Amino acid sequence: MNLFSVFDPMSSIFNFSINWMSTILGIFFIPKTYWFILPRMNMLINKISLSIHQELKILMGNSSKGGTLIFFSLFIFIVFNNFLGLFPYIFTSTSHLTMTLTLALPLWFSFIFYGWINNTNHMFAHLVPQNTPGVLMPFMVLIETISNLIRAMTLSVRLTANMIAGHLLMTLLSSTGISLNIPMTMFLIIVQLLLLTLESAVAIIQSYVFMVLSTLYSSEV
Repeated sequence: MNLFSVFDPMSSIFNFSINWMSTILGIFFIPKTYWFILPRMNMLINKISLSIHQELKILMGNSSKGGTLIFFSLFIFIVFNNFLGLFPYIFTSTSHLTMTLTLALPLWFSFIFYGWINNTNHMFAHLVPQNTPGVLMPFMVLIETISNLIRAMTLSVRLTANMIAGHLLMTLLSSTGISLNIPMTMFLIIVQLLLLTLESAVAIIQSYVFMVLSTLYSSEV
Protein backbone atom coordinates (compact mmCIF):
# COMPACT_ATOMS: atom_id res chain seq x y z
CA MET A 1 0.00 0.00 0.00
CA ASN A 2 3.01 2.31 0.48
CA LEU A 3 6.77 2.41 0.04
CA PHE A 4 7.56 0.64 3.31
CA SER A 5 4.86 -2.05 3.20
CA VAL A 6 7.25 -4.41 1.38
CA PHE A 7 9.30 -4.62 4.60
CA ASP A 8 6.29 -5.78 6.64
CA PRO A 9 7.13 -9.34 7.83
CA MET A 10 3.40 -10.17 7.89
CA SER A 11 3.05 -9.64 4.12
CA SER A 12 1.28 -12.61 2.57
CA ILE A 13 -0.58 -13.75 -0.52
CA PHE A 14 -3.47 -16.22 -0.06
CA ASN A 15 -2.34 -16.65 3.60
CA PHE A 16 1.09 -17.79 2.37
CA SER A 17 4.06 -15.76 3.64
CA ILE A 18 5.90 -13.80 0.94
CA ASN A 19 9.17 -14.60 2.75
CA TRP A 20 8.92 -18.29 2.02
CA MET A 21 7.25 -17.87 -1.37
CA SER A 22 10.18 -15.84 -2.74
CA THR A 23 12.61 -18.32 -1.20
CA ILE A 24 10.97 -21.28 -2.96
CA LEU A 25 11.00 -19.36 -6.25
CA GLY A 26 14.80 -19.56 -6.26
CA ILE A 27 14.66 -23.29 -6.95
CA PHE A 28 12.82 -22.70 -10.24
CA PHE A 29 15.62 -20.48 -11.56
CA ILE A 30 18.07 -23.41 -11.53
CA PRO A 31 18.33 -25.03 -15.00
CA LYS A 32 16.92 -28.55 -15.25
CA THR A 33 20.25 -29.88 -16.55
CA TYR A 34 21.85 -28.80 -13.25
CA TRP A 35 20.35 -31.89 -11.59
CA PHE A 36 21.45 -34.42 -14.24
CA ILE A 37 24.57 -33.50 -16.24
CA LEU A 38 27.36 -30.96 -15.91
CA PRO A 39 27.36 -28.49 -18.84
CA ARG A 40 30.28 -26.22 -19.61
CA MET A 41 28.46 -23.20 -18.23
CA ASN A 42 28.81 -24.67 -14.73
CA MET A 43 32.61 -24.87 -14.84
CA LEU A 44 32.91 -21.44 -13.21
CA ILE A 45 30.47 -22.45 -10.47
CA ASN A 46 32.50 -25.60 -9.81
CA LYS A 47 35.73 -23.62 -9.51
CA ILE A 48 34.08 -21.23 -7.05
CA SER A 49 32.68 -24.19 -5.10
CA LEU A 50 36.09 -25.86 -4.85
CA SER A 51 37.84 -22.66 -3.76
CA ILE A 52 35.24 -21.98 -1.05
CA HIS A 53 35.40 -25.62 0.05
CA GLN A 54 39.19 -25.43 0.44
CA GLU A 55 38.92 -22.18 2.40
CA LEU A 56 36.31 -23.66 4.74
CA LYS A 57 38.54 -26.68 5.34
CA ILE A 58 41.33 -24.31 6.43
CA LEU A 59 38.97 -22.46 8.79
CA MET A 60 37.52 -25.63 10.31
CA GLY A 61 40.83 -27.53 10.48
CA ASN A 62 40.79 -31.27 10.99
CA SER A 63 37.24 -31.19 12.37
CA SER A 64 35.58 -30.50 9.01
CA LYS A 65 34.61 -34.12 8.04
CA GLY A 66 32.03 -32.97 5.51
CA GLY A 67 30.79 -30.09 7.65
CA THR A 68 31.96 -27.67 4.95
CA LEU A 69 29.00 -28.81 2.82
CA ILE A 70 26.58 -27.38 5.40
CA PHE A 71 28.11 -23.91 5.32
CA PHE A 72 28.62 -23.94 1.56
CA SER A 73 24.93 -24.85 1.10
CA LEU A 74 24.05 -21.97 3.42
CA PHE A 75 26.18 -19.64 1.28
CA ILE A 76 24.47 -20.73 -1.96
CA PHE A 77 21.02 -20.43 -0.35
CA ILE A 78 21.62 -16.84 0.83
CA VAL A 79 23.25 -15.79 -2.47
CA PHE A 80 20.24 -17.05 -4.44
CA ASN A 81 17.79 -15.12 -2.28
CA ASN A 82 19.93 -11.97 -2.29
CA PHE A 83 20.19 -11.97 -6.08
CA LEU A 84 16.50 -12.72 -6.56
CA GLY A 85 15.71 -9.53 -4.68
CA LEU A 86 17.58 -7.49 -7.31
CA PHE A 87 15.01 -8.42 -9.97
CA PRO A 88 11.90 -6.23 -10.33
CA TYR A 89 8.76 -7.32 -8.46
CA ILE A 90 10.55 -10.14 -6.61
CA PHE A 91 10.48 -9.99 -2.83
CA THR A 92 13.82 -10.14 -0.95
CA SER A 93 13.26 -12.67 1.82
CA THR A 94 16.69 -12.08 3.39
CA SER A 95 15.72 -8.47 4.15
CA HIS A 96 13.53 -9.67 7.04
CA LEU A 97 14.69 -10.65 10.50
CA THR A 98 12.12 -13.45 10.53
CA MET A 99 14.04 -15.10 7.70
CA THR A 100 17.61 -14.40 8.80
CA LEU A 101 16.90 -15.40 12.41
CA THR A 102 15.50 -18.69 11.11
CA LEU A 103 18.92 -19.32 9.55
CA ALA A 104 21.09 -18.01 12.40
CA LEU A 105 19.33 -19.25 15.55
CA PRO A 106 19.44 -23.02 14.80
CA LEU A 107 23.15 -22.76 13.94
CA TRP A 108 23.92 -20.78 17.09
CA PHE A 109 21.88 -23.10 19.35
CA SER A 110 23.54 -26.19 17.89
CA PHE A 111 27.03 -24.75 18.40
CA ILE A 112 26.31 -23.71 21.99
CA PHE A 113 24.68 -27.01 22.98
CA TYR A 114 27.38 -29.10 21.32
CA GLY A 115 30.15 -27.08 22.97
CA TRP A 116 28.74 -27.13 26.49
CA ILE A 117 27.78 -30.82 26.36
CA ASN A 118 30.92 -32.26 24.74
CA ASN A 119 33.64 -29.66 25.46
CA THR A 120 32.58 -28.14 28.76
CA ASN A 121 36.09 -27.36 30.03
CA HIS A 122 37.05 -25.78 26.72
CA MET A 123 33.95 -23.57 26.79
CA PHE A 124 34.72 -22.43 30.35
CA ALA A 125 38.33 -21.71 29.39
CA HIS A 126 37.17 -19.76 26.35
CA LEU A 127 35.35 -17.27 28.59
CA VAL A 128 38.68 -15.94 29.91
CA PRO A 129 41.39 -15.10 27.33
CA GLN A 130 44.99 -16.02 28.09
CA ASN A 131 47.15 -13.69 30.20
CA THR A 132 44.11 -11.88 31.59
CA PRO A 133 44.81 -10.18 34.97
CA GLY A 134 42.93 -11.68 37.89
CA VAL A 135 41.15 -8.41 38.61
CA LEU A 136 39.65 -8.30 35.11
CA MET A 137 38.56 -11.93 34.96
CA PRO A 138 34.95 -11.36 36.18
CA PHE A 139 34.50 -8.57 33.65
CA MET A 140 35.99 -10.68 30.84
CA VAL A 141 33.60 -13.54 31.67
CA LEU A 142 30.67 -11.11 31.50
CA ILE A 143 31.85 -9.59 28.20
CA GLU A 144 32.52 -12.98 26.57
CA THR A 145 29.14 -14.30 27.73
CA ILE A 146 27.30 -11.33 26.24
CA SER A 147 29.26 -11.60 22.98
CA ASN A 148 28.31 -15.28 22.73
CA LEU A 149 24.64 -14.57 23.42
CA ILE A 150 24.28 -11.86 20.75
CA ARG A 151 26.04 -13.74 17.96
CA ALA A 152 22.84 -14.99 16.37
CA MET A 153 21.32 -11.51 16.48
CA THR A 154 24.41 -9.86 14.97
CA LEU A 155 24.48 -12.42 12.13
CA SER A 156 20.83 -11.74 11.35
CA VAL A 157 20.86 -7.95 11.74
CA ARG A 158 24.02 -7.59 9.61
CA LEU A 159 22.48 -9.45 6.67
CA THR A 160 19.05 -7.82 7.03
CA ALA A 161 20.37 -4.25 7.40
CA ASN A 162 22.67 -4.50 4.40
CA MET A 163 19.93 -5.89 2.15
CA ILE A 164 17.33 -3.34 3.29
CA ALA A 165 19.67 -0.32 3.03
CA GLY A 166 20.60 -0.77 -0.64
CA HIS A 167 17.11 -1.73 -1.78
CA LEU A 168 15.52 1.17 0.07
CA LEU A 169 18.05 3.65 -1.39
CA MET A 170 17.34 2.45 -4.94
CA THR A 171 13.59 2.66 -4.32
CA LEU A 172 13.77 6.20 -2.93
CA LEU A 173 15.93 7.40 -5.84
CA SER A 174 13.73 5.79 -8.48
CA SER A 175 10.59 7.37 -7.00
CA THR A 176 11.97 10.84 -7.85
CA GLY A 177 12.45 10.00 -11.54
CA ILE A 178 8.93 11.05 -12.54
CA SER A 179 9.50 14.71 -11.62
CA LEU A 180 12.96 15.05 -13.26
CA ASN A 181 13.84 16.36 -16.70
CA ILE A 182 15.53 14.21 -19.35
CA PRO A 183 19.23 15.00 -18.49
CA MET A 184 18.62 14.37 -14.80
CA THR A 185 16.69 11.20 -15.62
CA MET A 186 19.65 9.88 -17.65
CA PHE A 187 21.96 10.71 -14.74
CA LEU A 188 19.56 8.92 -12.36
CA ILE A 189 19.63 5.81 -14.57
CA ILE A 190 23.45 5.77 -14.48
CA VAL A 191 23.40 6.13 -10.68
CA GLN A 192 20.86 3.31 -10.41
CA LEU A 193 23.05 1.04 -12.56
CA LEU A 194 26.03 1.79 -10.33
CA LEU A 195 23.93 1.07 -7.25
CA LEU A 196 22.73 -2.17 -8.84
CA THR A 197 26.37 -3.20 -9.36
CA LEU A 198 27.12 -2.32 -5.74
CA GLU A 199 24.12 -4.31 -4.53
CA SER A 200 25.27 -7.32 -6.56
CA ALA A 201 28.62 -7.16 -4.78
CA VAL A 202 26.90 -6.70 -1.40
CA ALA A 203 24.71 -9.76 -2.09
CA ILE A 204 27.82 -11.92 -2.51
CA ILE A 205 29.86 -10.31 0.27
CA GLN A 206 27.13 -10.56 2.91
CA SER A 207 26.51 -14.21 2.04
CA TYR A 208 30.23 -14.87 2.33
CA VAL A 209 30.45 -13.04 5.67
CA PHE A 210 27.48 -15.00 7.05
CA MET A 211 29.11 -18.28 5.97
CA VAL A 212 32.60 -17.44 7.30
CA LEU A 213 31.36 -16.19 10.68
CA SER A 214 29.18 -19.29 11.11
CA THR A 215 32.22 -21.43 10.30
CA LEU A 216 34.40 -19.56 12.80
CA TYR A 217 31.74 -19.92 15.51
CA SER A 218 31.56 -23.66 14.88
CA SER A 219 35.36 -24.06 14.96
CA GLU A 220 35.47 -22.52 18.45
CA VAL A 221 33.49 -25.43 19.90
